[in-house]
Amino acid sequence: MTVLASGSKGNATVIAAGSTTILVDAGMSCKELLRRMAQVGEDPGTLNAILITHEHLDHVAGLSVLARRLKIPVFFTEQTHRAWVRMMTPRTTMSYTKWLELMQREKEVRAEQTAAACAPQEEIGDSGDQGMEAVSVEPLSDSAASLEADATAPKVKADPAFLPAVEYFRAGHGFSIGEIDINPFTIPHDAADPCGFVFHARPESIRMAIATDLGYVPPNVKMALKHVDVLLLESNHDLEMLKDGPYPWSVKQRVLSRVGHLSNAAAAEFLLHDYDGGAHTIVLGHLSESNNLPELARLAAEQAIGDRMSLLGNRVVLATQDVPMDPICL
Repeated sequence: MTVLASGSKGNATVIAAGSTTILVDAGMSCKELLRRMAQVGEDPGTLNAILITHEHLDHVAGLSVLARRLKIPVFFTEQTHRAWVRMMTPRTTMSYTKWLELMQREKEVRAEQTAAACAPQEEIGDSGDQGMEAVSVEPLSDSAASLEADATAPKVKADPAFLPAVEYFRAGHGFSIGEIDINPFTIPHDAADPCGFVFHARPESIRMAIATDLGYVPPNVKMALKHVDVLLLESNHDLEMLKDGPYPWSVKQRVLSRVGHLSNAAAAEFLLHDYDGGAHTIVLGHLSESNNLPELARLAAEQAIGDRMSLLGNRVVLATQDVPMDPICL
């Protein structure tokens, strides 16, 4: 597992086993994702797929450009894909005044067409053509007609939601990409169909999990996170810092809600009562830059783990927003 970035400005993690490499989320620009991969020695050319947790911008900002550049498939739930397409598709809005003007123009055009259809047709005989030269119109050549059509045709914009290939999965139903088995599980977050993942590397029998962007830890998540060797767990905010912090009250309510983000205290509660103690490494991720401090997140987690920490396992590390982590290799 290599966390390229984790936080409200962008999220991306590389999971690799054997000959299979997967990018989980693409929450930064394509250029920045490629730069960070190069920084940690990951070759973008080896990516087999991109896997998306949910459609929020900090998880999909560079998705379409990266997928098209590398020509690799993207895996979503169907609801997440639909939500992402709606987000990417430009919408045109019209004021009521503009709508009235449009209706009036259409009404005038219809009136002109009706008047022209009802007007008597004048018969023009040979005598009526005296004094007028006959003008013959040569048909356009095929090439000229084609050029004229191209000149008048409206320009078609590239589809911003185009992807080389799209694959759907469903939470609760496992699937495989190359040598990695993936078990997606539903997480409580204010998105269309958000998921966390457990990755099982078949050749090495190693399991890694990602559980970020969740308001609390429900029973299905607790069950999914058992017997993992590496756990990326959200520790987003310190409750007091969030309450006293700069966010508007509406945003604070969202973060604190059951479909918001996991606090240091909530992450520690999970580690104290529901974590089975078997992980080699626990990575604390999605730390808020405004409402948390790395020292507070680490302290809460280490106190919760208590005497289960050892030289061989349960080490706590922090994923940051600005610098990729060193790869965790097992």
